[in-house]
Amino acid sequence: MDNLSDTLKKLKITAVDRTEDSLEGCLDCLLQALAQNNAETSEKMQGSGILQLFASLLTPQSSCTAKVANVIAEVAKNEFMRIPCVDAGLISPLVQLLHSKDQEVLLQTGRALGNICYDSHSLQAQLINMGVIPTLVKLLGIHCHNAALTEMCLVAFGNLAELESSKEQFASTNIAEELVKLFKKQIEHDKREMIFEVLAPLAENDAIKLQLVEAGLVECLLEIVQQKVDSDKEDDIAELKAASDLMVLLLLGDESMQKLFEGGKGNVFQRVLSWIPSNNHQLQLAGALAIANFARNDGNCIHMVENGIVEKLMDLLDRHVENGNVTVQHAALSALRNLAIPVVNKAKMLSAGVTDAVLKFLKSEMPPVQFKLLGTLRMLIDAQEAAEQLGKNVKLVERLVEWCEAKDHAGVMGESNRLLSALIRHSKSKDVIKTIVQSGGIKHLVTMATSEHVIMQNEALVALALIAALELGTAEKDLESAKLVQILHRLLTDERSAPEIKYNSMVLTCALLGSESLQKEVQDLAFLDVVSKLRSHENKSVAQQASLTEQRLTVES
Repeated sequence: MDNLSDTLKKLKITAVDRTEDSLEGCLDCLLQALAQNNAETSEKMQGSGILQLFASLLTPQSSCTAKVANVIAEVAKNEFMRIPCVDAGLISPLVQLLHSKDQEVLLQTGRALGNICYDSHSLQAQLINMGVIPTLVKLLGIHCHNAALTEMCLVAFGNLAELESSKEQFASTNIAEELVKLFKKQIEHDKREMIFEVLAPLAENDAIKLQLVEAGLVECLLEIVQQKVDSDKEDDIAELKAASDLMVLLLLGDESMQKLFEGGKGNVFQRVLSWIPSNNHQLQLAGALAIANFARNDGNCIHMVENGIVEKLMDLLDRHVENGNVTVQHAALSALRNLAIPVVNKAKMLSAGVTDAVLKFLKSEMPPVQFKLLGTLRMLIDAQEAAEQLGKNVKLVERLVEWCEAKDHAGVMGESNRLLSALIRHSKSKDVIKTIVQSGGIKHLVTMATSEHVIMQNEALVALALIAALELGTAEKDLESAKLVQILHRLLTDERSAPEIKYNSMVLTCALLGSESLQKEVQDLAFLDVVSKLRSHENKSVAQQASLTEQRLTVES
């Protein structure tokens, strides 16, 4: 290592004199020492203060520039050397060198910048602000035949694409075109994998999604799926997953999705449909997720239901009832839920038997599956007949009541409450109310009236008013023990309650007066005072309902 000290001393002198031959000799010695013991050599370099001189050596004119950049790249492999490299002012001259025509200079410069900024979002953001993205995209286009330079660009893109601030810059270049062009040429799995790693974060941006679709990426992905679908090689399975996942991601953008749907006649849509009945779980999953993404507007949903997609999804679900794949179950239920949103689809889906297909998953213990199952049923039961049929299904109602207590899964809990309420509101059926009372559902509807979401509060109050109007005798004891009257008093006195909450609370209060015990509670809590104040409420409907409620309370007292 004494030789190293001599080399560093000599390098300091030659750095000032700029004698290229002896400079090159010193750099060769340094690279040799770094190859033998990188950490120790780097430490000595830092101690000698030589890094400060490197900035002046990074000039496009010098024949040694590539070697200087190479030394920096090697040194910056050590975490403790990255900040000293920044402090020595090396980033700016390195960024300038990205405009060089020399391929070796470009390669070593890219490595040096990559190593200095490795794992540092703030330094990567600095590079983005210095405009390296358009420069690197241009380099990829010019030097696409140089494998080492191409790889350097891909690694850089992979790191920079993780930063949100990079997406806009990428979108203003022709990165999509360059990557698709490169992708088409690659046969090796490792190279394709590198490109996938860049495409995935970039495709999170809607503008880039559309650019990738227009550049023909989808055709490449479909081809990969076709080639790899029957293979059991690990690399092929990984590539099939990457291609189908990316396909689903491209469909998350509204414009890219609509472009690929092509009115339901598009080649891409047809190919994706063919994945659903396949025997490959990854393709079944991607197919169902793709349908869920296509089903993001009414027009697409109506077209798909008319053309038999529901039957395909039900067949898929059927294959996953017993010990099925949870992700496939979740994806297929998501697709059905989205398809059930347009009013015209509901009756068609009911008559196709969707509710029976969905109810087979009632015994699932997986919250994501439970959540989508509940959402699908809630979308379907706008019709009175369907709501009545489901509301009298004791197994379903008992499971809903159980899930209303799933405190660890707020989504499942919320959806269960909303479905219970919907069964009453849409069926307006005494039998449904009796089933819900017998299963212990009343207390959950009362709790739902205190939800932080106004829409849920309202749904609960309307359902409770129907219960009070149709089956007060059956529900009376449960309404008492759930302290409904106290809750209504609180909702009416709370200034933060929305007008519709106050209105429906008064409607419900009037409906409760048919029960002696509940009427007594209303009187004891001096509802009359609260209601008479609401007669001057700024909302007309609230004020009118307050007058009516005051009259009722006066008569009853």
